[in-house]
Amino acid sequence: MLVRNRFFHVFPSIRTLIGGGVKDAPFPPLRPDDTLFGPAIGEVVSAPSDTDLRPGDLVHHWLGWREYAAVPAGQWTALDDSLPDPAAHLSYAEAAYTALARDARVRPGDTVFVTGGAGGVGSFAGQFARLLGAKRVIGSTGSPDKAKRLVDELGYDAAVLRGTRPIADQLAEAAPDGIDVLVDNVGGDQLRAAITLARPGSRFSLVGVLAGQLSPDDTGTTAPVEIDVFQLIAKGIELRGYQGAPDPEWATRLGGWLRSGEIVFPHVRVAGIENAPRALHELIGGKHFGTVVVEL
Repeated sequence: MLVRNRFFHVFPSIRTLIGGGVKDAPFPPLRPDDTLFGPAIGEVVSAPSDTDLRPGDLVHHWLGWREYAAVPAGQWTALDDSLPDPAAHLSYAEAAYTALARDARVRPGDTVFVTGGAGGVGSFAGQFARLLGAKRVIGSTGSPDKAKRLVDELGYDAAVLRGTRPIADQLAEAAPDGIDVLVDNVGGDQLRAAITLARPGSRFSLVGVLAGQLSPDDTGTTAPVEIDVFQLIAKGIELRGYQGAPDPEWATRLGGWLRSGEIVFPHVRVAGIENAPRALHELIGGKHFGTVVVEL
């Protein structure tokens, strides 16, 4: 099927794939002269006669980073008008919700810590934690401006800043009684701090490793961290690596929340494919807030 792309997602894992990839990861490494790829939303230009799709219909596929894509049979998903903004199909909303509701099992009254709160997952995680009944939600980020936006716009009660005082000290002040849930998009010293402040029986969902992926001193293919296993055992902390589980009804659920205003879609739109490399560079540098989308 020939598709004219309208949007594609610039996501941090591109850095890892350029660096050589990770064994057993779902995506192949990128070599010199390869075309980059990623989630995209496009309009059908022409489709096989044995499909129900017609020119102008919208589909989701993985051949982003190009204006037109020849998408092999079976590698697209037809979209409807479930979401008020088609670009929201490129968000990490489902990952954020699944990490909280399924993996970390947020309960009413929980204190939740989200690392990378201003990123694609984190910008939804604070909002969903509220919907699920969390009593207090704390996020981490890298700039005072982003910290203010977390609190003012996305339902966070407090934000801790990396690169200033130790994260563990800031987290202890923001959550004096400790934390029950972690949604970790970063790893590194922020994961260590969460273990230190975890209450007995805490549930940790490990979603991303931005500390390794975006490190200026590494290839982005490893994310080593030294943790105190004694604390994991003594506190009965549950660590679970996120594994996607697509929900066929997800778009309808998210669309309802977006239309009601219960949830917002924090994102940055970069106009024009010629500006996509800059968008990737800025994403790696931590400039943007929320999901980064190139609009064609």
